[in-house]
Amino acid sequence: MKTLHTILAILLATSTALLGADWPAKRPNILFIVADDMGFSDAGCYGGEIRTPNLDRLGSTGLRFTQSYNTARCWSSRAALLTGHYAQAVRRDKTTGFKLPPGHGTGGAGGVRPRWAQLLPEYLRPLGYRSYHSGKWHVDGRPLDNGFDHSYESGNGQGFFSAQGHSEDNVALPAGKVDGSYYSTVAIADHAIKHLKEHAEKHAAQPFFEYLAFHCPHFPIQALPDDIAIYKDTYKPGWDAIRVDRLARLKKLGLFQGELSPLDPVTVPSWNLPEEALHKRIGGNEVAHAVPWATLTPGQKEFQAAKMSVHAAMIHRMDIEIGRVLAQIEQMGVLENTLVVFVSDNGASAEQIIRGLGEDPTAPIGSAYRYLGIGPGWSSAANTPFRLHKSWNHEGGIATPLIVSWPAGIKARGELRTDPSHLIDIVPTMLELTGAKRPSAVAELAVPPLPGLSLVPAFARDGAVKHGFLWWNHDDNRAIRIGDWKLVADHAAPWELFDLSKDRSETKNLAAAHPEKVQEMEAAWSKHASELHTLALQDPPKARPGQKKKAKTNPEPAD
Repeated sequence: MKTLHTILAILLATSTALLGADWPAKRPNILFIVADDMGFSDAGCYGGEIRTPNLDRLGSTGLRFTQSYNTARCWSSRAALLTGHYAQAVRRDKTTGFKLPPGHGTGGAGGVRPRWAQLLPEYLRPLGYRSYHSGKWHVDGRPLDNGFDHSYESGNGQGFFSAQGHSEDNVALPAGKVDGSYYSTVAIADHAIKHLKEHAEKHAAQPFFEYLAFHCPHFPIQALPDDIAIYKDTYKPGWDAIRVDRLARLKKLGLFQGELSPLDPVTVPSWNLPEEALHKRIGGNEVAHAVPWATLTPGQKEFQAAKMSVHAAMIHRMDIEIGRVLAQIEQMGVLENTLVVFVSDNGASAEQIIRGLGEDPTAPIGSAYRYLGIGPGWSSAANTPFRLHKSWNHEGGIATPLIVSWPAGIKARGELRTDPSHLIDIVPTMLELTGAKRPSAVAELAVPPLPGLSLVPAFARDGAVKHGFLWWNHDDNRAIRIGDWKLVADHAAPWELFDLSKDRSETKNLAAAHPEKVQEMEAAWSKHASELHTLALQDPPKARPGQKKKAKTNPEPAD
């Protein structure tokens, strides 16, 4: 028994030294906050001009990571975040060069995970955690069937002012009128606070996991009029000037040192409406490409500046709602021992499509009957200083702000971490912090090891987490990072090679100068793609005994 006590004491001392603070006697509560299509430099604490005092406060009381990554798209990022696996391994994204045989699902937004790919709440539940979800889902299955105790699913398919396709605890809720009484960002926070209040009343002795998944600032850009008014003049200087200003602040904050990526006046998503259709349906002031601001007409400048004021207002409102959730946790007396994690699911979006309630050019910009996106010019500004947009594997598509705050467990206050990290690291981090265990098998299927690493060592010091590689693949865009070298391709275009230690904005393609490095990294990319495809072949949905197809009562748009 004395030996056992000695071992436990050593383990506790090691954990304490690792975190740089006294390990809390109780397991931490966990609050995950996910933004949708938010750019790397949108938040104030990441160089943005948008007012985000609550995110800034989390950054000042915790850590900001400068080289953290998502998967470039909504559904694949949520799969990685909640399973700890690359989305391709769990059939939640496709793998370039491979096809899933019949019976294995679609390998994308409609893909069905293997049963071994459980979500994080399943691992936390045996430890007594109560898990709550509020907001966007975009994972296969339903929250209550995947370890959550309560859920509010906000479909948002019609827009931010439309209470359509939403449900609570798997039960469809009545559709509301589009009259300004409903705004999804507020509703998502309301339901999170409702869950937390019930937790305080009935389950105060147990830790909680709150998964707070906002839709904003995803298109359509729609915001509350008072929030838009705050930013009515902010973006009149144009996206070129905003990018330069953000770069200066990023450098001052120590978040980035390097050049600003040039505007790309050509590359936009293949599914965007053509420029002629945009002008026909929206008007001649819409701009389909990231061209220099000085080339726009006065009418285009006014229209484009107004659009970005809505994007800013959406993030501003999200920050206010985050503050309300944090205030509820503080009122419960548990904020000190709550681990708060904030990320974006992909870079800002250059998408320009019309869905939902459609586009009425006579309605005020930002209102319920406009269906606008910020477009590639402002997407480039939101992703400052990086290149390209959501769905690409260049840095603009995959770089995410990552804020981690845990007053009782992280001694550092306001420090930066340069460790390259990925959403696949979140589950390993939570497992280490809580002591949760993954089973060795599920339904007689072996559970493969997690590809990510725990970020707990980085809580104590910079540079403590070392990945062998990080890997990406979405919409046939491909990338792999090994050390500071990054190999990336835009669809079928040739590979590009960058040294991120000197050129994180990907302005100097070194592929021609280092063909052997390109060959080596391409082989590594292909090897891992094959390994992920092998995992995706396991446990096809059609082979599951007694499985019945469930009607989906809360459909969401594809992205």
